[in-house]
Amino acid sequence: MNTTNTKKSRTTEPKLLSGGNPQIPKGDGDEPVQAYIAAMPGWKRGLGERLDRLIVDTVPDVHKAVKWNQPFYGDGPDSWFLTFRCFTKYVKVTFFRGTSLDPEPPEASKHPEQRHLDLHEDDPVDEEQLTSWIKQASALPGEKH
Repeated sequence: MNTTNTKKSRTTEPKLLSGGNPQIPKGDGDEPVQAYIAAMPGWKRGLGERLDRLIVDTVPDVHKAVKWNQPFYGDGPDSWFLTFRCFTKYVKVTFFRGTSLDPEPPEASKHPEQRHLDLHEDDPVDEEQLTSWIKQASALPGEKH
């Protein structure tokens, strides 16, 4: 019998936090963002891929990172305009300077300038409106996080 270490390598799936939000290590660049999106459960993964594609198509040189278990998008390593994260029944898109967008995204925040858009499984996604918000948000001064 061979006594050398023959442990099988196991792929470990990211842990899902409360509401199904993937726990992804903090990191800069596209790789951790893609790891977050790949770990989004069920229908949310397709929505995450769609959001990421819209953001990159609208702002080709966007800077990406994962912080606090959610992807951030901005114009530099500490200047962010948008993030999203998984909740049990929806994905919340946050515009950090949302009150400066026209029209404002529909949901207020406890943070005075932030506005949110909650996307549920069967909600139609208005890509034209999202693209407009992304373009507007990327032109505003970024938020430090």
